[in-house]
Amino acid sequence: MRIHRFNCISTCPLGGRLMDGKTHSILRRGHLCCHCLLLETDDGLVLVDAGLGLQDVRHPQARLSGFFMALLSPDFREEMTAVRQIEQLGFGASDVRHIVLTHLDFDHAGGLDDFPDAQVHLMQVEQAYALQQKTWLDRQRFRPQQWSSQARWKLYSADLDEAWFGFESVRRLNGLTCDILMIPLQGHTFGHAGVAVHDGTKWLLQAGYAYFYHQEMDSLHPGCTPGLRFYQTLMEKDRRARLANQQRLRELRRDHALQVEVFCSHDPHEFERLSRHAATKPAD
Repeated sequence: MRIHRFNCISTCPLGGRLMDGKTHSILRRGHLCCHCLLLETDDGLVLVDAGLGLQDVRHPQARLSGFFMALLSPDFREEMTAVRQIEQLGFGASDVRHIVLTHLDFDHAGGLDDFPDAQVHLMQVEQAYALQQKTWLDRQRFRPQQWSSQARWKLYSADLDEAWFGFESVRRLNGLTCDILMIPLQGHTFGHAGVAVHDGTKWLLQAGYAYFYHQEMDSLHPGCTPGLRFYQTLMEKDRRARLANQQRLRELRRDHALQVEVFCSHDPHEFERLSRHAATKPAD
């Protein structure tokens, strides 16, 4: 399996250094990435998370909330969408047969509309809760305007398969190899999940929003920037589950570092270390 790493449109939050830990000033906007994977498999391409998409770039006011556009100021560049980066590699949108989602937040699901032939895999509880549009914040983060693909969604219940390094897992994803599985990591949302992929040598765990900052995975001295700590608290649905899963991920990284590479969605430090290219540039 060949694996490509994409940053599918950066967000530039208020707070600068207080958010990303590296911007020179707190008066400038910071820089966070959206770390997606493209997997070349025998059955076609598989995308792990879809980032923001073409329609979000072209019509942001119609698809996204004013609150999050003001807070995060996405870097709306068409060449950074998943579909354009896939085309840059010589493929087409129709070559993407499956998309596996960590969750339905707007900055992960916006690209779904760009792949009309893809089956979308996500946890059933994620869909059920997002559809309720229960609170004001839910209506800002879960955007039905991005979900024209709903007829192609494949939902997975809490009836889970055997454990994966001590975590519950969904191993039988419809039409996908057993080298791709979902790891429920509730907390950020009720149906949030990590996606584990075996690259032939070891497992890669895209942990989504289970954590935001690389230092949070330090088993001895975990830490996070104050801005991202606040943002995680603002967005969490189940604080106890979120913190418990972070601790379990630290233990996984400590005890199985040779077997599992753990990374999250929005840390540009992790993205650039693993992809070996700048988060501000499309894959080539």
